[in-house]
Amino acid sequence: MMVLVTVILALHPGSGIAQVPPNPETDALAREVRSKGWIVYSARTKNGDWDLFLMRPDGTNIRNITNTPQWSEAAPRFSADAKYLIYRRLEKGKIISHDRYGFQGQLIISRSNGSAPVEFGRNGEFTWAMWSPDGSQLSCLSLRGIEVVNLKTKKVVRRMPREGIFQQLFWSPDGKWFVGTANVGGERWTILRMNAASGETKVISKYQNCTPDWFPDSRRVIFSNRPSGQNGYGWTQLWMADTETGTRSLIYGEDGHHIYGGALSPDGKYVLFTRCPQDGGGSERDGAPGGLMRLADSPTIAGESKALRAIHRNVKNGPVVTLPDCWEPHWTFADIGDLR
Repeated sequence: MMVLVTVILALHPGSGIAQVPPNPETDALAREVRSKGWIVYSARTKNGDWDLFLMRPDGTNIRNITNTPQWSEAAPRFSADAKYLIYRRLEKGKIISHDRYGFQGQLIISRSNGSAPVEFGRNGEFTWAMWSPDGSQLSCLSLRGIEVVNLKTKKVVRRMPREGIFQQLFWSPDGKWFVGTANVGGERWTILRMNAASGETKVISKYQNCTPDWFPDSRRVIFSNRPSGQNGYGWTQLWMADTETGTRSLIYGEDGHHIYGGALSPDGKYVLFTRCPQDGGGSERDGAPGGLMRLADSPTIAGESKALRAIHRNVKNGPVVTLPDCWEPHWTFADIGDLR
């Protein structure tokens, strides 16, 4: 059985590096990814607010890139060329809702190292904003529907019905599709794919799903799922699905933890996620430890996880690098440049 070793416990202000026994497989994975770009994420500081941080994929070289005691910053996302970030900025003390964060605060656009932040909209504007693949537009989601916004003019250039999608709308890398979390067809918390041109939709995964995101191939999606049939409330796991065939498969699970924040490395070879002891993703508290694994090592199950292993008997038990407490991580291979 795999031993899940903590490589880095926390390196935010007031924290230290965990002293743990070496694990050859985990250490090898950490060395493998160390120089593969940067991960941006939100994390709580010792002052009680949330700032944006950058770190190497092995959890080293952590930098606070906003450092704004009067504000909290949440849900950062690199543009495709990694020159810019979008994120939401909230007043300090506001609780970041794991379900509604895209409606909260105001949209900020900055350089990828956190410098030169610009207020793109007022509070409550440009909700659930997400980059278009070429970086010239934003997709926004509200009760009015899906709106495509010109980045330079801030004008809505196209509107379409949201077809039940209510959160976490993401544009595929090839620009042909949207994916989001929807209530549709009598089902709640469904992963729904939408044709970005015609609005045609397809259900990808039913029953207790959320936080979908795209693989680089614009065909597969990664998402969190709490399958039925578990004892009691159950634990949330990380899954992937082929949006053409509908084939679904487990990526990572662990009894005792809810797995959220699923994201891929830019080449699709590595997986990011967070491990929350309570449901919700961790934004209402202090985040949760991040994890990094190879996609080739999926499905991986950590710990004893008797209930989960009884269902999934052919698992690879691959190594997992544990990262600092974080929320909504996003990865780029680009050289960020001056990190101040």
